[in-house]
Amino acid sequence: MIFAINEINKNPEILPNIKLGYKIYNNCGTMDILRAALALVSGLKDEISDDSCTESETVQAILGHSGSGPTIAFEQVVGRFQVPVISHFATCACLSDRKEYPTFFRTIPSDYYQSRALAKMVKHFGWNWIGAIAVDNEYGLYGIAAFIQAAQEFGVCTEYSEAFSSSDPPDRLQRITGIIRHATSKVILAFMSHREIKLLAIELYKQNITGLQWVGSDAWITDPSLADNEGHSILVGSLGFSVSSAKIPGLEGHLRQLHPSQFPDSQFVRDFWEDVFHCSLNNTANTPKKPCSGFESLQNIQSYFTDVSELRFINNVYKSVYAVAHALHNLVTCEEKKGPVYNESCVLTKHIEPWQVLQYLNTVNFTTKEGERVYFDNNGDSPATYELVNLQMTNKDTMEGVTVGIYDASLPESHHFIMNNNPVVWGNELTKDVPVSVCSQSCLPGTRKVLQKGKPICCYDCISCPAGEISNLTNSIYCLKCPAEYWSNKQRDACIPKEIEFLAYDELLGTLLVLLSLLGVFLSMIIILVFYYHRETPIVRANNSELSFLLLFSLTLCFLCSLAFIGWPSEWSCMLRHTAFGITFVLCISCVLGKTIVVLMAFRATLPGSNVMKWFGPAQQRLSVVAFTLIQVVICILWLTISPPFPFKNFTQFKDKIILECALGSAVGFWAVLGYIGLLAILCFILAFLARKLPDNFNEAKLITFSMLIFCAVWITFIPAYVSSPGKFSVAVEIFAILASSFGLLICIFIPNVILSY
Repeated sequence: MIFAINEINKNPEILPNIKLGYKIYNNCGTMDILRAALALVSGLKDEISDDSCTESETVQAILGHSGSGPTIAFEQVVGRFQVPVISHFATCACLSDRKEYPTFFRTIPSDYYQSRALAKMVKHFGWNWIGAIAVDNEYGLYGIAAFIQAAQEFGVCTEYSEAFSSSDPPDRLQRITGIIRHATSKVILAFMSHREIKLLAIELYKQNITGLQWVGSDAWITDPSLADNEGHSILVGSLGFSVSSAKIPGLEGHLRQLHPSQFPDSQFVRDFWEDVFHCSLNNTANTPKKPCSGFESLQNIQSYFTDVSELRFINNVYKSVYAVAHALHNLVTCEEKKGPVYNESCVLTKHIEPWQVLQYLNTVNFTTKEGERVYFDNNGDSPATYELVNLQMTNKDTMEGVTVGIYDASLPESHHFIMNNNPVVWGNELTKDVPVSVCSQSCLPGTRKVLQKGKPICCYDCISCPAGEISNLTNSIYCLKCPAEYWSNKQRDACIPKEIEFLAYDELLGTLLVLLSLLGVFLSMIIILVFYYHRETPIVRANNSELSFLLLFSLTLCFLCSLAFIGWPSEWSCMLRHTAFGITFVLCISCVLGKTIVVLMAFRATLPGSNVMKWFGPAQQRLSVVAFTLIQVVICILWLTISPPFPFKNFTQFKDKIILECALGSAVGFWAVLGYIGLLAILCFILAFLARKLPDNFNEAKLITFSMLIFCAVWITFIPAYVSSPGKFSVAVEIFAILASSFGLLICIFIPNVILSY
């Protein structure tokens, strides 16, 4: 601070013809700090030694304190007097409340930004299950509360949250170490000062609790005194954010010019001087040290005091002084009616009031020699820029903070947190990999997260997606349904096309049915040849050879039409299979019905005086077959015209398959076709049953009765079997019914006649 003030006083471009003065209070303790603040506000007239000085009685700004607690205590008092307070290290987010602290500014970012940065860093490394320990004051409690809130936004859960201070009884610290020992989280956020972290590290070291990854706040992560601690090895690998380091040109030379004669009342300078040069400044004291000669110099001395290579919080002090200087400069060089207060006249240099400096501090905006921009937002906060520091052992028993990343809240959201190429040392010295601290392991694709009852959202079970649903992301909270034509694979992480099922020629069942159909065609052709060869024999002539050949032809068509039911359903095949089946079967039943009527008429013709056969001769037989068949043709035409069968993908019968089938179109048309066939079959069965005992050696009535009994039995059992059969098996049942009824007619009517013909 003294260096910055001297530098400003020598700079003619800032506050020309005006010198800055200062008063330093160097007492510790909250009450002493409060007394110092009140003394500054009350007036300093008796402190001024220069008679020509026109200094006002009160100060224009107060710099300090470094702690949030003392700052909160005195800022509420001095704020009532409109005296601006600028802190270089008080980071409590509560100080951003302009209603409570209207005159507070700081050159260090608020803990609100640090807490969010820590939460984002924890999320970056995949830690969603952590412990949190804070110092029991405003700094720690507000900081840890802001962190927990930000962590929840990023999906990070806190297993426990505890607070203690260095003045607490030992049992409280032991209770916290017990919680750490039994906790499942391996990452601990410590939002505290160097005093508390030292005590905690010592206690953990004594109890041999190791393998933890520490995340630290800026109050201790770069503190050089940590290496002097007994349990400092516990903290190796710690990660935390600290304000950016900077260089202050000329500061080292200023520090090396220090001499006790400049500060004769400073106990710090006296102790430091005697320690560095191993001499005594008090010649009257009885001490083994030699008296100081007065010619000692720090020019060639290497010590922590003269080391300016790592300036972090010191740079904030430097910026604080310059912020006040720029505010005063803008105040004394203002133009009339253009000040920060609307329509206010510029003030006289001799009558500067703290509230006026406060107004100009709100508008301060300048750039340091190192290119760092300094300004304050509406809450008096500085831009949030941090360095991510990793505590690493460089030499024996020496820890050093190595910058491994940055956080800049002024950048876009996706670029706030950026890692650099420096290697990171982790808290668990047994591994070079990033430590794992999760309540539950990640749910792999194919599963979804289900929260465990009574536990935070980070604790969950991984449940496999149900059939037909997938999750292709890690830690998915829900499963997605596959589209209608897709189904989930075994891993439940991808949708694959559903298996398409239809009765194909190349599968075993399809091949078997094709062979049976061809067998029926073959037998029909053989019987046609046999009947043709024996066409002049009494048995063929007696069985109405013309209707027999037509019946065999229709049976051949029945066997062949079953082939239309096999293969990929198309628009034409769907219309063909049902209409061909309906027409050929009516043709077949019409022939059987004609043969039955012929048998009945033939018996009636044998009675004396009967002339029945002339009413049912060959022409009438052909006409009856054509008429019966034509009715079915008309039904089929109406069906195809109004609502024909069409190929249809059935998604409902099986969830994991697509059944390719032929929809009926009009169900009325389908059942009309079947009903007409059934009507003819029943009529034929009744007539054949009536003629079964007619006295004729070549009477076919018995054979027709039995064949129609089989026919009706097959189609009666077909209906429930067809309805209950799944998928392609319903088509197979229909084909089986066609083949079974066709074989029944072929075998029952013609095979006995073939045997008799030989």
